[in-house]
Amino acid sequence: MAFDSKYLWLDGKFIPFEDAKLHFLTSSFHYGTSVFEGIRSYSTPNGPAIFRLKDHLDRLIKSAKILGFEELPYTFDEIYDATLELVKMNGMEECYIRPLVYIKEGGWNLSVINIKIDMGIAVWKWTNYLGENALHSGVRANVSSFPRHHLNIMMTKGKISGNYVNSVMAKSESLRGGFDEAIMLDPNGNVSECTGENIFIVRDNIIYTTPRNSVLEGLTRDSIMTIAADLGYIIKEEVITRDQLYISDEVFVTGTAAEVIALSEIDYRKIGTGKTGPVCAILQKAYSDVIHGLNKKYEGWIDYIYLESGKEILNRRSVLG
Repeated sequence: MAFDSKYLWLDGKFIPFEDAKLHFLTSSFHYGTSVFEGIRSYSTPNGPAIFRLKDHLDRLIKSAKILGFEELPYTFDEIYDATLELVKMNGMEECYIRPLVYIKEGGWNLSVINIKIDMGIAVWKWTNYLGENALHSGVRANVSSFPRHHLNIMMTKGKISGNYVNSVMAKSESLRGGFDEAIMLDPNGNVSECTGENIFIVRDNIIYTTPRNSVLEGLTRDSIMTIAADLGYIIKEEVITRDQLYISDEVFVTGTAAEVIALSEIDYRKIGTGKTGPVCAILQKAYSDVIHGLNKKYEGWIDYIYLESGKEILNRRSVLG
């Protein structure tokens, strides 16, 4: 992956991208004791805008709390302003945004007590996470041999870096087997989620998704559930079994990186027509309109970088210096 950013925000300062350096003996590198978010900025008629920035940053702070980090070194407003300013400084319209909170000092005794915490934010241009043809053709998936973490082992409601070793092992196994994505079962053998996405099925025009107890409560998941309900669909949170996937009319996944993508095949079984189904296609279009600022009903989910003139940042103080 090529990063084409000019600047990032690290330890409370904007610095050139190439100057971002952390010590090898930063304990978060060794133990996965950090938390992060995945956020995206999109082009809109009023310039670049970040989708659900406040909600993502709220989850970042909650993830830090779940991990046991005490008070963060920056306020919500400081992190919020820094994110907007960073996208502006890099001159990007559509980009991926990655804030990460890590242990700067301490943590070598396998404890988060008496540590120093800091954070950084990076942005870079983004391409299709699951491939160029995924939007229309869907992707192939398999049920992984690696189950999702037990909810009391790794605290699945936090975006904790160490949790994603589970996803890395599952995704790598699937890619080696010729698939595009892995579906992970929970410790009871029921469907949980994919390596980086929540999962939905459609049967008889009713949309089902797995209960939130075993999954990361995705913001794209929440967005799609809200949009689908507003479009008149019935949505149910229910336990889903592996064989229910095979006989669904449609299966699709949602996530910040993937957005809304159909699973055309699971475990060598064609799902529906083997392409993006009608419900998924409708939700893809509706979601695209929302994130690109084309549906005023969801304006509250959009944080614009500029005024309509494109010359001034929207009523927010600069954090430079």
